[in-house]
Amino acid sequence: MNSWKENTAELIAQSAKAFYADLQNDPNGRYRSWEYCYIKFYEARQIEFPDIDYLSLQLSFYLASWGMYRGSSFLLQKDYKIHIPVIEELLDRKYDPLFGIECSKLRDRNNQELLVELNDFLERYYDDVRRDVKDQYVKNKLSATLITKTLMGTMGCVPAYDRYFIDGIKRQKVATGIYNLKSVLMLVDFYEANRDILENARRGLRIGKMLYPQMKLLDMGFWQIGFEANKE
Repeated sequence: MNSWKENTAELIAQSAKAFYADLQNDPNGRYRSWEYCYIKFYEARQIEFPDIDYLSLQLSFYLASWGMYRGSSFLLQKDYKIHIPVIEELLDRKYDPLFGIECSKLRDRNNQELLVELNDFLERYYDDVRRDVKDQYVKNKLSATLITKTLMGTMGCVPAYDRYFIDGIKRQKVATGIYNLKSVLMLVDFYEANRDILENARRGLRIGKMLYPQMKLLDMGFWQIGFEANKE
């Protein structure tokens, strides 16, 4: 039996640190775009009049570097300014409690309602853009990958539910692979049950003087597991 089967929390900690170590080995690696995007949104929340245009450009490049501007993507047909309404919503002060939120605080009903409200806005907005680009009836739902990658890059409040992350959480049987509040709260329970192990790993994950948010540690850890499994 593989050792990671015996201790999922230790595996997540090790996988997240491995992902982070790879970033440090390449100062210009594309996955560093999350750091640049996240810290700029942090700085924007500290001032009265942030540069919306600049933040829209940051979000656009982050999403592109994380695979959301592939040839079939509707975003590829728009310039970076398409994200401006999203930036304006994200910077609404009512969402401040979600920025870099600790897992335990996602058990608070008010924070859950904020997350659902913000998620609904993003889904409605990007779905309207998608339908405009496609110029035809679109049967399938908007991908949760775009929504969660946007939230991870700008708020650090939920993991990005992409192919490798979903594969990782399903392999470890920690949460469902469908992005919803139930799945997020299962991740919260996992983090809190293994808080000492995961927090010890997180102490070494920094952007300047800032620690990576707890959800980013889970994002990296499960993504790395899914990536390695598919590579093998």
